Amino acid sequence: MRPAMEPSFVAAVRGDAPHVLVALDADTPTQRMSLLEPLKALGDRPAAVLAPAGLPRLCQALPGGPWELIPVRGAGLPGYLQEVSIVMAVGHYLPSGALAHAWSRELGARFDVVQHGLLTPHAPPLPEDAHLLAFSDADAEFWRSGRGDITSEVIGSQLLWTASAGASWSIDDSRPPVFLGQLHGAELPRSGFARAASEFCVSTGATYRPHPSETDKVSRLQHALWERRGITIDSSGIPLADLHAPIASVFSTGVLEAAARGIPAWVTYPSPPAWLEEFWERYGMSRWGTEPTPAPARPDLEPARAIAAIISNQVREVS
Repeated sequence: MRPAMEPSFVAAVRGDAPHVLVALDADTPTQRMSLLEPLKALGDRPAAVLAPAGLPRLCQALPGGPWELIPVRGAGLPGYLQEVSIVMAVGHYLPSGALAHAWSRELGARFDVVQHGLLTPHAPPLPEDAHLLAFSDADAEFWRSGRGDITSEVIGSQLLWTASAGASWSIDDSRPPVFLGQLHGAELPRSGFARAASEFCVSTGATYRPHPSETDKVSRLQHALWERRGITIDSSGIPLADLHAPIASVFSTGVLEAAARGIPAWVTYPSPPAWLEEFWERYGMSRWGTEPTPAPARPDLEPARAIAAIISNQVREVS
């Protein structure tokens, strides 16, 4: 007898007959902020979360509860999700989002796409007839790309809202800037990312902070080469919020996070392509050598609460 295959997904269910299904594809800060913070704002409303079976510590990441973990075997719609009328995800281009989207079509449920990061021309297309919850009017227009089947609302970024909250942040003027690495990015050639980082660090004495994804052999060889050339590589693991140093990058979200905290932040890239210049302009990112990037506009209502209110209204509309 062959051993039973492990399920590829797991569902966490709170309450009976949930009307809301959240598709979580990765336990990352952006997906937590975009999908789980609104779930927290929904209070004790019955809900379900679909996630990869291998996602570590899923229950600990979920707000409220108690949550019952149920293995999902196969792609068929489970009976306990038959009452779902709203599906929320960051898109339908990753496994959980793709399966949840297929279920939404079967159920005739509304599919809400919550923007969780900054948008480049590499952003996957939105699913047909989706409702987009965007950071800004400019992002909504960019991602819709002129399509008439997409509706949208602007709710802001929970990540940037959280970054701007709390006490004011001080800067240690004696510390050199920190360059946020993006060698893993597919949007630009690796050589371009490396050149931008190298030129900035050498000219300013900046420390290079590798992206968490820069663990491949080529990236590690690049870090070692830079160290031999006198560039300091930050391997401390200190959270970005605790650096208290000026920030620079090519187009990292960290630039806006820093600006939201009142920390000077800039972007730089040699001979930037037109799409990158448009990106910098859309997000108000300042080039190195000019005034620092201004803090992003803060919406009147916390984005997570705005999303929760939208979902509650959607559920009432279909009930």
